[in-house]
Amino acid sequence: MSSDLVTYESNEGIAVITINRPDKMNALSNGVVASIRDAFIKLNESDDRCAIVTSAGDRAFSVGADLKDPPRDPELWECMPGVGVNVDKPLIAAVKGYCVGGAYCLVQFCDIAIADETADFFYPEAQIGFCGGLIAGLAARLPHKIAMEFMLSGKHFSAQRAYETCMVNKAVPKGQLMETAMDYATIFRDSAPLVTGMLKRFVREEVVNRGPSELSALARKDLLAITRSEDQQEGGRAFREKRKPVFKGR
Repeated sequence: MSSDLVTYESNEGIAVITINRPDKMNALSNGVVASIRDAFIKLNESDDRCAIVTSAGDRAFSVGADLKDPPRDPELWECMPGVGVNVDKPLIAAVKGYCVGGAYCLVQFCDIAIADETADFFYPEAQIGFCGGLIAGLAARLPHKIAMEFMLSGKHFSAQRAYETCMVNKAVPKGQLMETAMDYATIFRDSAPLVTGMLKRFVREEVVNRGPSELSALARKDLLAITRSEDQQEGGRAFREKRKPVFKGR
């Protein structure tokens, strides 16, 4: 899979999913969100054992939702692993430059996060008066006071601060980001996929508490599956044509 907005490259069992909109600082437009979601679906269906999630250019991993083309269909949560798409293969976020707002939610839902020294994390939603709520799950993944500081203050967290507060696994010098991410990916590729998948499911379904927006998204995902189904279209057609519907379960 390769598109203008997100690319998917596969090499020896390791996928690299790249947000490819550097001219817009990789802002999460409607098309980008749809393409990230589709990339995770492709990962699930592929023989790849794990994926690195990164971005093009040096200025930003992503500056979050594109306010000029906000993700509405699909919505932002639909591209989040473990929320919109369940991904049982290990995911490694490789972050450089700005990582803002909803873009940090994407990092949060990956299993491993690496940041190079240019990374700058911040969540300014409380200062601009907008929030989708997915970030609340951060308090289940980090020490409470750190999560609240990040969510409420809008303060910038450097790569080193992010490492010290467990927001990322490693902070590395510029130029070593992908090498470090690939080291993790190689370990995961060579590990037993039944075990890594089981552990991810156990943690996702039984260990980590979900925030209200996550729970709402999970319910909405089930509802959308019906709304967007062939069966719903068939039901409507059959009603209009005064005949018995033929449902196919898809």
